[in-house]
Amino acid sequence: MSVFHAILLFLAGFLSGAANAVAGGGTFITFGAMTLVGVPPIVANATSSVTQFPGYITSTLAYWDDIRHFWRGALLLCLISAIGAMAGALILLALDNPSFRALVPWLLLGATALFAAGPWLKPAPKPGHEAAVGSLAGSLAQFVTAIYGGFFGAGMGVMMLATLGLTQAGDYHRLNALKNMLAVVIAAVAIIVFVSGGVVAWPQAIIMIPAGALGGYAGVWIAKRVPQNVVRGFVVAVGLFLAFYYFTKG
Repeated sequence: MSVFHAILLFLAGFLSGAANAVAGGGTFITFGAMTLVGVPPIVANATSSVTQFPGYITSTLAYWDDIRHFWRGALLLCLISAIGAMAGALILLALDNPSFRALVPWLLLGATALFAAGPWLKPAPKPGHEAAVGSLAGSLAQFVTAIYGGFFGAGMGVMMLATLGLTQAGDYHRLNALKNMLAVVIAAVAIIVFVSGGVVAWPQAIIMIPAGALGGYAGVWIAKRVPQNVVRGFVVAVGLFLAFYYFTKG
């Protein structure tokens, strides 16, 4: 790894953490940076899951006051999420890099569109005091979301918040807390599969993880000075650029 590549990855980790703190979408940045330095797409995807994991943990802890009221009722969704994430991660490992590379531009376009539509997909407040399992449809929707999260991950948070808003009880903050809790489960299971499969680029991950932590801290400062729409626009531009890159490079 050259010094230039190390600097690029550190900056990507920092920007990823900052973007996640303000508007989300940090996976686009880490995945894109590793792509540009020559990391194979499957390894870049798996390594992005590792670099994003600390942020999922801290976001969940920030909602602990809400989570402690409903976590027992959400255990079934956690189990469903774990099974779905394992399935998605195993599907990824079953592909070779050329096969996954052919899917990447379409996955990026879909995830970018989902991320761009995020403000319109936020759930409206619903009556009810607990964001717990509400229906068979909700369980199935979470299973599909978890498969996607284990397989690719970009845009997973927006997708999950939208499906939870349609299928679960609780106000926005409780649903967001539940989303963060389930994201930890999905990411943890996927990372275990990826590490076992030997597809994590640890040198790149070691550079980006602390950078992401610094970016997350700086995100608070950025949030006070930069409109969320600007950050969201930047992430969407990165997603579109990556999709164009993969379409043209084949």
